[in-house]
Amino acid sequence: MTRRLAVVAKKVGVSEATVSRVLNGKPGVSEATRQAVLSALDVLGYERPTQLRGERARLVGLVLPELQNPIFPAFAEVIGGALAQLGLTPVLCTQTRGVSEADYVDLLLQQQVSGVVFAGGLYAQADAPHDHYRRLAERKIPVVVVNAAIEHLGFPAVSCDDAVAVEQAWRHLASLGHDRIGLVLGPGDHVPSARKLAAARSLAGELPDAHVARAMFSIEGGHAAATRLIERGVTGYICASDPLALGVVRAARRKGLDVPGEISVVGYDDSALMNCTEPPLTTVRQPIEAMGKAAVELLNAQINGSTVAPEELLFEPELVVRGSTGQAPRS
Repeated sequence: MTRRLAVVAKKVGVSEATVSRVLNGKPGVSEATRQAVLSALDVLGYERPTQLRGERARLVGLVLPELQNPIFPAFAEVIGGALAQLGLTPVLCTQTRGVSEADYVDLLLQQQVSGVVFAGGLYAQADAPHDHYRRLAERKIPVVVVNAAIEHLGFPAVSCDDAVAVEQAWRHLASLGHDRIGLVLGPGDHVPSARKLAAARSLAGELPDAHVARAMFSIEGGHAAATRLIERGVTGYICASDPLALGVVRAARRKGLDVPGEISVVGYDDSALMNCTEPPLTTVRQPIEAMGKAAVELLNAQINGSTVAPEELLFEPELVVRGSTGQAPRS
């Protein structure tokens, strides 16, 4: 017990006597300090005293699919900061080999979390398993998802408007004279990719299937997809992520093609360092700051007992023109 008091006290920055008063339910401790001590117990993996176990922790799960794509650390920074301002402690859960999204949900439920924010995950894939989301719903755990959830899950969502993003990119490429525009998207059951494809088909009137390539969200995926599209004569590329766009640039160069002289590429996200690539990447920027703060506001409202409709808030993206797009090559 003495060691536990010392560890928790060091974590919170208070005296062992203060920790002892919290654990024993004694007066003379502010509510903020009390919550900080309880959160430290949860984070450090110590069991709460029996009389305090009925209280839900001030922990919020922040579940991300990966950290290699810079967009996810960017969301984590905004969401984590907004949670901390409300006195909530974010618990970062990033999928790794052998640890699934469902495993993290089980762990978060064991920790009696106050809520969960998902930013990218299986909820955006129609054919993926969704039982762990249903467990959260059954236990009435507040949940908010970022970017295009499956409708029947019934969670409030905060999304960037995929249709507007594609329209901005398409009109930009068309204004440069590109009439052979292709899309590099995620898997077929990926909801944001499906929305982007629907928007492109609406704009194009008729978009040949040969001008649409699917890939995993990585530079390598973009490279493989672009190799196929380049062989089909596509000169303008709209990509579902910045890493995919960088893969397209790499594929073009491997084939001896100039970007933007012969191939133009538009990414999606405007994640970190895209203005430092060669050439700097033209991309459609997600409003990460506004989206992240809105997600936390929706979650906090649920935590405080307010009813939040399971609706999707759509945020307007912004086209950022840099050096990876140029006039279409003359036939």
